[in-house]
Amino acid sequence: MTSIRTYTLKEGELFALLNPLGDILPSEVSPEQGLYADDTRFLSRLDMRIDGMIPGLLSSTIKKDNILFTADLSNPHLQKNNGRIEKNTIHIFRTFFLYNKNAYERLSLKNFNPTGITLKLEFFFDADYVDIFELRGTKRLQRGKKKPAMIEDSSVRFSYEGMDGLSRYTILHFTPAPDRLSAKSAEYILALGPDEERHIYITITIGYEKRMSLLHYDQAFQYLKEGIERIKSNTVTIRTSNEQFNDLLDRSKADICTLVTKTDVGLYPYAGIPWYSTIFGRDGIITALECLWTKPDVARGVLAFLSANQAKELDPENDAEPGKIPHEIRKGEMARTGEVPFEHYYGSVDATPLYILLAGEYLKRTGDIDLIDEIWENLKAALKWIKEYGDMDGDGFVEYSRHSQKGLINQGWKDSYNSVFHDSGALAEPPIALVEVQGYVYGACNHLIKIGRYLGDQEVVSIASSILSKLKKNFHKYFWSKKIGMYALALDGKKQPCEVRASNAGHTLFTGIAHKKAAKNMARLLLSERFFSGWGIRTIASGEALYNPMSYHNGSVWPHDNAIIGMGLSRYGYKKEVIKLLEGLFEASLYVELHRLPELFCGFIRRPGEGPTLYPVACQPQAWASGAVFLLLQACLGLSFEAETNSIIFKNPMLPDFIDYVEIDNLRLMESRVRLFLERYKDDVVVKVLDKEGDVRIVIYK
Repeated sequence: MTSIRTYTLKEGELFALLNPLGDILPSEVSPEQGLYADDTRFLSRLDMRIDGMIPGLLSSTIKKDNILFTADLSNPHLQKNNGRIEKNTIHIFRTFFLYNKNAYERLSLKNFNPTGITLKLEFFFDADYVDIFELRGTKRLQRGKKKPAMIEDSSVRFSYEGMDGLSRYTILHFTPAPDRLSAKSAEYILALGPDEERHIYITITIGYEKRMSLLHYDQAFQYLKEGIERIKSNTVTIRTSNEQFNDLLDRSKADICTLVTKTDVGLYPYAGIPWYSTIFGRDGIITALECLWTKPDVARGVLAFLSANQAKELDPENDAEPGKIPHEIRKGEMARTGEVPFEHYYGSVDATPLYILLAGEYLKRTGDIDLIDEIWENLKAALKWIKEYGDMDGDGFVEYSRHSQKGLINQGWKDSYNSVFHDSGALAEPPIALVEVQGYVYGACNHLIKIGRYLGDQEVVSIASSILSKLKKNFHKYFWSKKIGMYALALDGKKQPCEVRASNAGHTLFTGIAHKKAAKNMARLLLSERFFSGWGIRTIASGEALYNPMSYHNGSVWPHDNAIIGMGLSRYGYKKEVIKLLEGLFEASLYVELHRLPELFCGFIRRPGEGPTLYPVACQPQAWASGAVFLLLQACLGLSFEAETNSIIFKNPMLPDFIDYVEIDNLRLMESRVRLFLERYKDDVVVKVLDKEGDVRIVIYK
């Protein structure tokens, strides 16, 4: 859908999609450009013209820390009464950033002509208040009312009365005041002497009934930088011998810091821009797991927020049941009016066991028993959901079947309507038990047994042990398929296996539910040509009934999927396979704008001298894609934590050939901090302690 490159900025609830010139100018091939908050486009146009012409593009980019867009522009040939102004003699430096629900833009114009010039600079603008679901193709029978624009001195105000009862507004402020200002445009007549430079500032403030306060451009930018530094301050620093790999690490770190959003209870990583810039349960949990070793405060924020929003009662229209963890929470007009069911929607079968799993891993990583104690009743409610609602027929497996007619048909991470099917291509009928979900439940119960014993809660230990016992007895028996040489994708409503070679089965390695022999078979198959494209493991192996390398879930490559599988392969000792996954995704990043791993890319086989085929509407940045490199590096190093003994553990660490060394700084555990240097010698890695505060133990198993 999008062939025009767009640049993304996000701060708090606000995000912007700009074209390379720095304009907002939606078109048929790039309809998503705009300035957004809460699933609403508050600004749908802001484009600039010089004497009625489009300026020339010299270069544009997003700075490395993701907070500033910059564009170097120049004038086209301009015909004036007193002669011709040559192309590329007026430099326009355009910058744009977001802070505290305001967008700040500055234009610096400098005249490199030997004589003075006069030119007309125009800005065209509009606000359509379109809901993000409209842009995704949902048709609306009626909309709210957009009011006439109001001109106030050097500003223009747009406003919209939504069908949800909320009043939304957008105000454009111009400094200095334009020579002419209307409801659709602002015009400056600029006289520039030789070597003279002029500045124009545009501030866009958006909101609801209450107007936001404005800061000067420089002050707002300073506050923005300080805020980002505070978020980064609790993050592990990683440097390697490979500068291109460092670029991937730096961009991924910046993307995570961009996507994490402050809530009342801590940080939460919004899923991705533009379509999923909001709370998603599953995405937040997996991102937190990926970044747990580098930034554990994200996991704390995710656990706190999901606990506060756990379902308390039955609500079929929102697929909610007591103890269930939310799928997504949205604040847009269509969600608030019920036109889409996602204001508080619970249609995820995996978010609840993953929530428990994250809590257990967080405790191992940090030793923060106080948080676990605070949310213990929530964890118990989640376990009760697994037993009473997740396992709806009492067979020991967790299944799903939607209750809301507007909700998702499939409720695992592959939630396309056709993502769960039989080898014939026939779609599976619910209730559906996904293979990876049983693994998540297995991991969740193992954690709860250990925590329950520590806290002296025998009831939790008993329930979790009973669930675990059934899984150990029945999982391999019902899910293993000799026909395909791996675990089946799912069991359908008649307990018939969907004997499809799918990456879902690789997630069973992550939590350890897979038998050792099964793990060996899957490690070989997942890295075979049927699965591995050269860039990563496909979601569906080539040759399967609905395989399509251009589909969203049935043949594409997802970085987070590969990272989870990679961590599982490491658990079973298949380090060379993990390195192959890290190499594939790293090399893919070399071909992608800003070295940013997208949400997914197409599953075509790797062709010499070419990059991966991009998926046209993939989110960039996308949280669990950004976190993938950290989990895969952790898998290579065999890195784990044991807070109860204050130990940082490396099990058979390995590094790929393109990395000679890794330096890890600001790695904290309990009250300790350590700086480490890991150096590769052939197939071995030596771990050196460069600096240490506290009594942390570094344990190495080989």
